[in-house]
Amino acid sequence: MGYLVLENGTVHDPANGVDGEVRTLWLKDGKIVSPPTEDHPPIDRRIDCRGYVIMPGGVDMHCHIAGPKVNIGRQMTPEYRRDEGIPRGEGRRSASGGLLPSCVGTGYMFAGLGYTTAMDAAIPGLHARHAHEDLLDTPLLDKGFYLLFGNNQFVMDRIREDRNDCLDAYLAWALASTHGYAVKVVNPGGVENWKQVSRKTVQQLDEPVPGFGVSPRAIVRNLAASVDRLKLPHAVHIHCNNLGVPGNSETTLRTMQALDGHRGHFAHTQFHSYAGDENDPSSFRSDAARLAEYVNANPNISIDVGHVNPGKTLGITGDAPFGYFLSKLTGNRWYAADSELEASCGVIPMEFQPKKALVHAVQWAAALEWYLLIDDPWRIAMSSDHPNGGAVFRYPEVIHLLMDSAFRREAIGKMHKLLGERTTLAQLDREYSLNDIAIITRAAPARLLGLKHKGHLGEGADADVTIYTPSTDRTKMFQRPRYVVQAGRVIVEDGEIGGEVFGKLFTVSPGMDEGQLPVIQKWFDDAHTIRFRNFAIEKEHLGTVETVASS
Repeated sequence: MGYLVLENGTVHDPANGVDGEVRTLWLKDGKIVSPPTEDHPPIDRRIDCRGYVIMPGGVDMHCHIAGPKVNIGRQMTPEYRRDEGIPRGEGRRSASGGLLPSCVGTGYMFAGLGYTTAMDAAIPGLHARHAHEDLLDTPLLDKGFYLLFGNNQFVMDRIREDRNDCLDAYLAWALASTHGYAVKVVNPGGVENWKQVSRKTVQQLDEPVPGFGVSPRAIVRNLAASVDRLKLPHAVHIHCNNLGVPGNSETTLRTMQALDGHRGHFAHTQFHSYAGDENDPSSFRSDAARLAEYVNANPNISIDVGHVNPGKTLGITGDAPFGYFLSKLTGNRWYAADSELEASCGVIPMEFQPKKALVHAVQWAAALEWYLLIDDPWRIAMSSDHPNGGAVFRYPEVIHLLMDSAFRREAIGKMHKLLGERTTLAQLDREYSLNDIAIITRAAPARLLGLKHKGHLGEGADADVTIYTPSTDRTKMFQRPRYVVQAGRVIVEDGEIGGEVFGKLFTVSPGMDEGQLPVIQKWFDDAHTIRFRNFAIEKEHLGTVETVASS
């Protein structure tokens, strides 16, 4: 196999200190390689990139693209896919589009925007096989998923008993058995309480979970400590309690403090950064500035934003109590399901109307505040919590808002008239550069995930490259890449998907001492925990796998 040569493009590769330099990239065997030394190297294709902007392939570290909850969302909203079909072409399968496309359409949608890696943010262990089937049917992307532990009965029992050895061994075994990538926490303790007869969540960080005697604070702290002891590549991935509720910023701040210096990644922080009184919706306002100040001062914390876009969307969450809250608030149809041992999910169609609804306007603005107030772009990743805050195809509009303060001021002027009283957005003049965008959409999420071959264009990196036609209309520029290359193969050319290729699955190899293995075996031999054995998934079922070792 010969080289693919990308000649004389303007390269933005922040991980390697390259900011707008004209360079030629050599790609071979799925990797970025050094220029050949022979006089006549075998070249399969040259692409003249003069005048084009070159970045690594995009990395979305928090989205929902696989598993039962996503398929329920597809079934609930056939109207979202009307007239949104992706046309059949040579080497391509038929696929539905819209806000929540089919598995095939999901791969086409992400790749068509320049993304080559995507991680599903919430899968229960007992549904891991279903998630793998969906990911196997999602082309053009490298992918993986996070495994839910924040309401796991085994986890809470071991935390109450102060059995760190058992907790570590269980997390390592569960991740290996399900071929998951990271430890995920959703509404710690609150989902388990919801699943009981009371149908109530846990709202206070130090409130004990009925029947288990552990608090959300203890769950977060102990899982964060366990993840660090296991040296997992990604920090514990946290969805805080009280999502969407006025006044929840205090819960978020206390959860950050509960880490006690351990690593923690906070998901869709926009939905957790509201001041006000939970009993008075009219008090709703942004508290992103206070939380951003804390994040700036604590380098153990990273975030993804969870920005919202005007228009229809679909709430898909492992936080069923929040789905129920939304159903009562909006009157929309709603679906919920409980999973044995660990999880519960809620699915609800919804629509953001920031021009009419003050709450939606505050949410729209709070997300932009997060992007603009975090000093270090290496600790923040672009995310809409797809499709919750809006589909991934709305990312270009958010990029435009971040790069062009005049465009942002114009957008603010179209929002609810009271927005200025509830956020600080109008006071922020910061503008992102192309290099900043390359960080939050590529380099930073790859680094935060511990994916050393992603998010950059240095020698040895995966040959994932996106090539854009520059434009002052940033929405237009990022909506339709000129070329997208995945693992050294051109998969998009002038907006058209070319061919059907499948990416790899990312899993982890937790660092577990040999002495811990008998510990977890003992617990699985116990009659009360024998059911956990059913997690195991054969590696042969998974297709191409890349296992990321503990750091």
